[in-house]
Amino acid sequence: MLNGINISHVFVADQDKALDFYVGRLGLEVSNDQDLGFMRWLTVRVPGQPGRDILLEKPGPPAMDDATARQTRELVAKGASGFTIGFTTADCRKTYEALLAKGVEFTQEPVEQPYGIDMGLRDPFGNHIRIVQLKGAS
Repeated sequence: MLNGINISHVFVADQDKALDFYVGRLGLEVSNDQDLGFMRWLTVRVPGQPGRDILLEKPGPPAMDDATARQTRELVAKGASGFTIGFTTADCRKTYEALLAKGVEFTQEPVEQPYGIDMGLRDPFGNHIRIVQLKGAS
């Protein structure tokens, strides 16, 4: 049976802009950047966590035609993708201040929740991201 998650994805309209955000601002690292001819395979991950990659996928071939890709970009930009990525941190408020200083725009400042301290943001394309400091984690 299944025993782990290897890769997941988020749709991005511009992979270079996605690199600037996910690597330059959030501090992830590039795990793969390959030109496959029909698409660019661009993955990032939390430093030190191999085997849990996020594909920064540009809507289009081979998975979808141009019309579907356009609709997908429009829906993501509206925030219709819903919750896409959840990260953890040892100190939510410190992470908030560091990311704010890098120009990250938040949809919710750090808030105490029953499970820990949680905050929200959107990437430049409209994907919803949550960062949580889990209760009891240090």
